[in-house]
Amino acid sequence: MATRPSWRIVKTDNFIKIVKNDFEFKFNPGFSVTQKRKNVVALHQAIGDKALEVSTKSDLKLGRMLSAFNLRINGIPLECVFQSAKVYQYGGPYKDLLNVSPKDAKRDERHKSSGKLIYFEYEGKRFPLEPKTFFYDFIYIKAVKECIPLEEVKDIVQYSHFSDIEFNPKKSINCQAKSVAIIKAMLMVFGEVPHINDIEEFKKFYKVIQAENA
Repeated sequence: MATRPSWRIVKTDNFIKIVKNDFEFKFNPGFSVTQKRKNVVALHQAIGDKALEVSTKSDLKLGRMLSAFNLRINGIPLECVFQSAKVYQYGGPYKDLLNVSPKDAKRDERHKSSGKLIYFEYEGKRFPLEPKTFFYDFIYIKAVKECIPLEEVKDIVQYSHFSDIEFNPKKSINCQAKSVAIIKAMLMVFGEVPHINDIEEFKKFYKVIQAENA
């Protein structure tokens, strides 16, 4: 057995909140796409409601399009943008990571040798470490807006839960499925994915949907 989270929207007259729920399901071991898709099916059966898998293992085109591996900002892979923005006690941001593969950007030895992570720096702006996934959500939504037509993004609203079978909360903090839940909240509030170049405006929206508590 295994346990994995999904994210959903809870809406009342007064607020919209992103909620994380954990589900237990029978785990199919193995690294093949077939085995991982079996796990997606098992997880979604445990969820019960209409769920969208957000990863390259999704059996739906929309889920695969929303995978961070397929998203770019100005032609640069999202993972490279994220890793290149890290500022540590003794170094960074390492902008040269914008020009390597996502795998190399993530595994760069300087992430381990530069001391404690203190903030993110992107387009001359400083992003705090709290709320924990704030910067990742910011650039993920920016990439979705750039890469996927709004007509297709709007299909997100028909799903009640969002999962990422590759995400293990014991090893990672950022999750693309949670970011997609935030996009659904934006669609519910604005009817579109608004421009979010203003950090303070995004902070206000983040607080309204209580994403920091998700």
